[in-house]
Amino acid sequence: MSVHQPLLDGSQKAFLACYLENLSLVERLHRLLLDVIKDEFERLQILEINPVQALLLFNIGENEVTAGELKSRGYYQGSNVSYNLKKLVDLGYMHHQRSEIDRRSVRVKLTEKGRRVRSHLAGLFARHAEAIERRALVGLNGMDEINVALKRMERFWTEQIRYIY
Repeated sequence: MSVHQPLLDGSQKAFLACYLENLSLVERLHRLLLDVIKDEFERLQILEINPVQALLLFNIGENEVTAGELKSRGYYQGSNVSYNLKKLVDLGYMHHQRSEIDRRSVRVKLTEKGRRVRSHLAGLFARHAEAIERRALVGLNGMDEINVALKRMERFWTEQIRYIY
């Protein structure tokens, strides 16, 4: 069985090329963010958690959530959320407590140790924002436009998962 590629005109080819570049950039930026966090944590001698776990702590913040809520709220996209939550609880970065209503459900929240890690990341991100603004790499309007475009892509991809497949 052969797969037929649709014939694309010049503007469609250009749009597809830009879309593929967007996909590559999103993926590359995520990996770079993890590398930046790794470097910062090595500098701070925080070596027992990885950048994905640190971002998980950052995104949870002061909330108390279940593993399912982490994915539904967009805090965590990885397939090994249970592993990372267990590791963070075992290392003292998070508290966990079984739900009184549904004993299968576990709610987690940050400990003081977890809040310190979150604070380090918040400081790192604040320094980045200040440097980007100071160097005029992207202005406030540009940041807003990027956010609007990324949210549109998020909605589109979410629709593809929910309605197409």
